[in-house]
Amino acid sequence: MTRKFTYTEKELINSLKSNNRDAFEYLYDHYAPALYGIIMKIVKDEEKAADVMQDSFLKIWKNISAYNVDKGTLFTWLLNIARNTAIDRLRLDVKLSKGINWEQVKEADLTSAVIFNPIPATIDIRAIVERLLPEKSILIDLVYFQGYTHEEVAAKLMLPLGTVKSRIRKALTELREIFGAKEYVLGAA
Repeated sequence: MTRKFTYTEKELINSLKSNNRDAFEYLYDHYAPALYGIIMKIVKDEEKAADVMQDSFLKIWKNISAYNVDKGTLFTWLLNIARNTAIDRLRLDVKLSKGINWEQVKEADLTSAVIFNPIPATIDIRAIVERLLPEKSILIDLVYFQGYTHEEVAAKLMLPLGTVKSRIRKALTELREIFGAKEYVLGAA
């Protein structure tokens, strides 16, 4: 038989910061319905809302130590995470819907004659970076255009540092392919 606990907000926060599984289950049981309602108002799709809900609670679990009681209530913090995660998902869906219809692309359109080879002075690098998937373009923008460190980006976006680094590495590989640049490996002399 599982014993159900009740918590004051302060006890709940302290238990969550101690990685108490019962506290997290309590948090989910008591806050998920309200958060799901907000998420549904934004994404308007049950399957996407379920994904956003899962992502939101994962962010909450990973970042509970960053919660500051002086900046607002626990519910407000949770709500902001859920709302921001839902908005991010909506933005991603909008950007992906503006993508290429691959069914209309002919094989002849993919020949070497159409390889991107611009005059360097006319390159709009930001526009090219924006063509990457949002999960990569945002990282490139933050690190290379705005000057954030990988650690700062990880904290700002509430992503693991390893995820930030691997996405940046993949984005740079894609950009090298766009520009036709080869990766150089230094050999021992």
